[in-house]
Amino acid sequence: MKKLILCLLILTLAGAAQAQRFIGSVIAGANFTQVDGDEVAGFYKAGFNGGLSVMMPLDNSFHWFATIELLYTQKGSFQNSYRANATLYDTVPLLWHNEDFSVPFDNKIKYKLNLDYVEVPVVFHYEDWRSGCSIGAGFAWGRLVRAHEIENGWTTTTDLRSGMYSKNDWSVIADAKIRLWKGLKLNFRFQYSFVPLRTRIFNPFVPDLKEVRKQYNNVITVRLIYSFNEKFISNPDYVRGGKKGPRWIHDTSTGWYRN
Repeated sequence: MKKLILCLLILTLAGAAQAQRFIGSVIAGANFTQVDGDEVAGFYKAGFNGGLSVMMPLDNSFHWFATIELLYTQKGSFQNSYRANATLYDTVPLLWHNEDFSVPFDNKIKYKLNLDYVEVPVVFHYEDWRSGCSIGAGFAWGRLVRAHEIENGWTTTTDLRSGMYSKNDWSVIADAKIRLWKGLKLNFRFQYSFVPLRTRIFNPFVPDLKEVRKQYNNVITVRLIYSFNEKFISNPDYVRGGKKGPRWIHDTSTGWYRN
């Protein structure tokens, strides 16, 4: 798996550098996530989001773009014991929770789920030439590469090989970018799974409280994106305040992105 990921990263970078019609970018930022369908609320789980992307203009005026990314992204859920108002824990673990007794008990964590994916998003977006901002939408496929869960302070045995979690994550994306300077952009993204990551039974031994829930990844992402071969020229009509467009605009005069 690691060799496959490395090969894909190299091929993506090489394609961005050699095919002039593609705009290559590097990406780094953070996810703020929760899992809908568990008993934890709030985007308290932080994780890494980064990788590479290639973007292709779909028209000569540089309004419409299609982007494909290759990312390593960390999702999941988190709640500490203080936020859950749980200051005391049973010293005897519940055996049906599948505790891993080789891992020490952590009284600071009420619940924590780490789900790491290699992800391929595809996004189509429209850019406003006056502001340099863009909005878009798309979808993503993710392959689960790591799973780790702590429940009531105990690490469970429900890892990647346990079969507890779906190996594939399919999600929809809403995306917005703000150009900070030339090829440097600030990116905000909302992402939601439309296929459950797992189905879990809560209170399985209490018939009146037994409940079956499907769980979904819910992700807010903030990232910086730098396009290393995107060409810009100074806007001759620029005035302070951006009333006639941003300071830097795409160079549409030479058709540089075409083969």
